[in-house]
Amino acid sequence: MNAIASLYLDTRRAKNDGTFPVKLRVTFQRKQQYYPTGIDLTLTQWEKVGKPKPREDFIRDTKRLLETISDRADKVIRELPLFSFDEFEARYVGTAGNTPSDSVVSGFDTYIAQLRQQDRAGTADSYKCAVNAIKRFHQRKTALTFGDVTPQWLQEFEKWMLEQGNSVTTVGIYLRSLRTIYNRAIEDGTVDRAAYPFSKRRYQVPTGRNVKKALTLADIEKIFHYPAEPMSPEDRARDLWLFSYLCNGMNPKDIARLTYQQVGPKQIRFVRAKTERTKREVKPIVIAITDDIRRILEKWGQKPATPQRYVFDVLKPGMDAEKELAVVRQFSKTINKYIGRIAEALGIDKDVTTYTARHSFSTVLKRSGAPIEFISESLGHQDIRTTESYLDSFEDEVKLQYANALTSFKKGTNEAVDTPNT
Repeated sequence: MNAIASLYLDTRRAKNDGTFPVKLRVTFQRKQQYYPTGIDLTLTQWEKVGKPKPREDFIRDTKRLLETISDRADKVIRELPLFSFDEFEARYVGTAGNTPSDSVVSGFDTYIAQLRQQDRAGTADSYKCAVNAIKRFHQRKTALTFGDVTPQWLQEFEKWMLEQGNSVTTVGIYLRSLRTIYNRAIEDGTVDRAAYPFSKRRYQVPTGRNVKKALTLADIEKIFHYPAEPMSPEDRARDLWLFSYLCNGMNPKDIARLTYQQVGPKQIRFVRAKTERTKREVKPIVIAITDDIRRILEKWGQKPATPQRYVFDVLKPGMDAEKELAVVRQFSKTINKYIGRIAEALGIDKDVTTYTARHSFSTVLKRSGAPIEFISESLGHQDIRTTESYLDSFEDEVKLQYANALTSFKKGTNEAVDTPNT
């Protein structure tokens, strides 16, 4: 009698999110043993996985992953000259780099599938880029396991990424993604916490240098008065860039998703898409509607202004997460193309993008004397340290003014200087 491997949804106890663990069940001579796959599904998802041609990306990805697990178990069984559970475990569970729960790539695949199921297409995309880079670096016959991820491996991966022309910021994003997957493996009991390589004394994820991104008020004034052809794509891009700047640095996704229900007579109230899924209670961002904001709303807002309607004609009702991501990216790309041309025409020697609008909002407030707590709340940050990383340094003229104050005692001489106002 041959052993039989099958996949099994263990519904004896649901997890906090309503899912159940999928396990590999091996049956031999009426005895059964169960092995974890690292995948959790709801009853509905489990039923969809069993269908021949599932339509949803998450279900398709999960189905392929489970098929890989099942095929490998079948292969181990076929290659055993005489089946025993001990021998099966030695080859299936104990084979370095092949066990699904010990595979770094499988850990990424599982999490990416979960992100897609939660309609977090942008985050899933970011993790996919990270795992693809890891695959290119780790070109060996054996799969990469969590045990392979040592401080030395991380240093070599960082060096390789930089040699490929990636920025320190990109390297940091990819390594933070890997760190998240590693932490999930620890929580699942796959990896011993004692082996954790991401620590101050072992390996620290690099942090990109905060390059100046903010514009001066003088530059923003030039953009504000730029004579674009009325109602042209250039005019729309300029206005929507200014809308982002005036509305607390609102990013393109939140601009695209803004509905009239969030726009009151005097205020705009919204929760950032980036933070709306967090478990903690998130305070909405509140924006006072100025005359300039009102002008842009009236000029480019869709009509009629019904509560559920998007303010700007970017997204359409009923779009799935993947389509929304593609549309928002194109929307952002279009704004960046035109605002970049405007900046060049105005002689602004900086790379001006939608991201610049957000940094300019926070930095102009800082330079005007606004408390960092107010700026942090306006940006929707949970941690003031995040706000500090956004804030640009003071303008060169201000630095010189304060530097001259150090020798203000020279006033009245031939080298008199102005003292900055305090």
